Amino acid sequence: MKENILLFLVVAISGLCLIYGSQDISIGYDEASTFFYGKNLTHYIVAFSTKILGQNDFALRLPFIIFHLLSIILLYKISKPFLKKKIDRILSITIYALLPGVNSVALLVNSGSIVIFLTLLFVYLHMREKIIPSYIVLILSLFVDNSFVILYLALFSYAIFNRKSDMLFLTLILFGLSMYMYGFDTGGKPKGYFIDTLGIYAIIFSPLLFLYFIYALYRILIKEEKNLLWYISFFSLLFSLLLSLRQKLLLEDFAPFVVLAIPLMIKVFFNSYRVRLPVFRKLHTLFFGLIIFSLVSNTLVIFFNKPLYRLIDEPSKHFAINYHIAKELAFELKVIGVQNLSIRDEKMALRLKFYGIEKGEDYILSTKKEADGYIKQIDIAYFGKSVKTFYLYRI
Repeated sequence: MKENILLFLVVAISGLCLIYGSQDISIGYDEASTFFYGKNLTHYIVAFSTKILGQNDFALRLPFIIFHLLSIILLYKISKPFLKKKIDRILSITIYALLPGVNSVALLVNSGSIVIFLTLLFVYLHMREKIIPSYIVLILSLFVDNSFVILYLALFSYAIFNRKSDMLFLTLILFGLSMYMYGFDTGGKPKGYFIDTLGIYAIIFSPLLFLYFIYALYRILIKEEKNLLWYISFFSLLFSLLLSLRQKLLLEDFAPFVVLAIPLMIKVFFNSYRVRLPVFRKLHTLFFGLIIFSLVSNTLVIFFNKPLYRLIDEPSKHFAINYHIAKELAFELKVIGVQNLSIRDEKMALRLKFYGIEKGEDYILSTKKEADGYIKQIDIAYFGKSVKTFYLYRI
């Protein structure tokens, strides 16, 4: 019972943080494009959610938060067979819930949360030997997102090494169908992005945790039992690093599969930790403490990033600026009775449309102060720091 309470607390705290974060950011341009013009599953999910709950940020992001919370529960259940201690399982899902990349995926409108959930659902069903339902999930995933081609490759590798002919043929067929339906971009000039890819993974995990994550995957490769989670994570990481030697990758196609091996990393750590006498555990304890501190710090920055504007000379360099401004600008426009206007910035125009500011010919909104004179200056400021200034003109 105590373990269930801890599980509930992890899920509840993660959910509350994400709900807070959903209210603290504005819709981004890519999200607005998906909302208004998308033809994929993500579009239909947000369209349904906003139809039921209204066109607002909470309704826009709620489905992905729910997928994230369900993924935490699935990861907890998946880790039970190989993480025998309750504390290990709770720490595993806590670290997963603190990953900067996972929180970003859960907070934004994208397919990442759906991809993680379906992958974990497949693993959960397969580990419980519900083979037919697991294969049904795998087949359905073909119609969800093109990034599942990476999962098919990883499972193909798993099938070869474990002599599972049924999975081998299924994943080969699904891989071919995915390539036919979506393709896979290998164009452009050959160019090395290996270091860039490592840097992005370091951001997704946090640098210290990523280093240990690489070590854990390698240790399992040479010394320990390799289960389905390891094959998915290891081969997704391997394929992304190999392809990055030639071209720049969309890491959102790989990252959802790589992060799933967090429980395995916890197993490797505590296997090493517990074989030592307490006096020889100090270095492990220090390293673990630094990782947790780093994760908590990075997570706090994700959810409470607006105060950073006070520390940055140029607001445009803020990492989340593309998800700020629009909501506050729409509110200020509505306060003065402006419901439609013309704006040269097409990306901002689409973002404002989500908040009810349509295109019109009565007003012009500009970031430049014209000689003719403006009727209203709108300053968007966070924590006393002006981030963007707009000038409203009447036509």
